[in-house]
Amino acid sequence: MQKIWSIGLVVLGLIAIFSGFLYDVVYAGIPYPDPTPAMLASYNFHSQVASIIRWGGLCISAIGGSVMILRKLSK
Repeated sequence: MQKIWSIGLVVLGLIAIFSGFLYDVVYAGIPYPDPTPAMLASYNFHSQVASIIRWGGLCISAIGGSVMILRKLSK
């Protein structure tokens, strides 16, 4: 049962990382060459949200991977 949880955390983290990249492409997109202040603020906001999603996914995957490694070492 515990093995399923650690694999699930790794998979959930990878899904979150992929979702962060997808959010970045869909909402932030490519930066504008000469943006207005409102466009720049919107781009920065969505880029930060995507970055938080990706880093959160990385942390979740790292926790799941660490649990898997610790479980192998303890056996």
